[in-house]
Amino acid sequence: MDIRKNIFFKNKLWAIILVAQFLLFYILSKFTFAIDFFSGVFEWKKDLHILLFSEIDFSFGDLIYILSVVLLIYFLVSLIRNRKSKYLKYILVFINIYYFIYQFFWGLLYFQPPIIEKLQSKTPTDAEIKNLTLKYLNLCKATREQLPENNKGILVINDLNQIKLEILRQQIHLPSEINTKKPVKVLAVKPSLFDSFMNKTGILGYYNPFTAEAQYNPNIPSTQLPFTLAHEMAHQLGYAREQEASFIAYLSAKNSNNKELRYSCQLYVLKSLLRSLSKSDIAFAKNVVDLYSKKMKRDRENELLFNKNNEGFISDFFGVTNDLFLKSNQQDGSVTYSYFINLLLLYET
Repeated sequence: MDIRKNIFFKNKLWAIILVAQFLLFYILSKFTFAIDFFSGVFEWKKDLHILLFSEIDFSFGDLIYILSVVLLIYFLVSLIRNRKSKYLKYILVFINIYYFIYQFFWGLLYFQPPIIEKLQSKTPTDAEIKNLTLKYLNLCKATREQLPENNKGILVINDLNQIKLEILRQQIHLPSEINTKKPVKVLAVKPSLFDSFMNKTGILGYYNPFTAEAQYNPNIPSTQLPFTLAHEMAHQLGYAREQEASFIAYLSAKNSNNKELRYSCQLYVLKSLLRSLSKSDIAFAKNVVDLYSKKMKRDRENELLFNKNNEGFISDFFGVTNDLFLKSNQQDGSVTYSYFINLLLLYET
């Protein structure tokens, strides 16, 4: 018998278990009672899960990722060199455990009832989008005038930890008709150990379902950083869908007394509206950008420069893979902001 066939035959049980897991969680995602159960599990363990890793100064979840990759590479190299079935078994067992923990702690939360079902149903018009765009343009102008700058005229953030604490405080006051999740009581938001790599991927932050930590790239422009924190902390609340996490982040930041957080939120909303309008009325979108204040234009140029300095194959690759991931979890892909815009308009108009 061919040695490769023999190795697989000896480990077919673990391969079958993995396929069975795929099928099981796919079936469970179709049933409301299962989604409610896993949502309840998340709420039950949320505070404890965050507390376990919050006192560690660095991202423990990133360390787990690093060790996992090293271990998998070791098993894979050993399998290729030694052709022993035990190494394939280790790989399959490892993948089975990882997949189960991911789905049990996080994966099925993507199938929770969407937030949009809690809002009044109507179809937003282009006029409403344009009016809201002009409103947020003016809000951005007014808030930006109050913010500190460096000697190059670029927005600076003096106390990032205060912004993190402010987001926690604001989460307590989320509208009860939209949010029924318990607020997070402990701060577990950390810079990623992969920040240099993240510069090249276009990824601003991510949530680790294995440790409940929220990671962010500390190198991104200051205009993006506060809203990124609010977005990742919305995942900690239990909002898995990306566009819904952005909407919860918007609700957590829009009325904050912290000007840096409020401006970052306003700018995110404005750019999202402009991105949506550019598909139907590019001339209007360009005109709004021309109406940016001088300080806003400097912020925009700083963001564009950051993107330009970090563009390339890796950022393109991660853009495509992220788009596929979002679509596989019943979300709009990264190329569209329609769901966030709909939530925004239904809430604001």
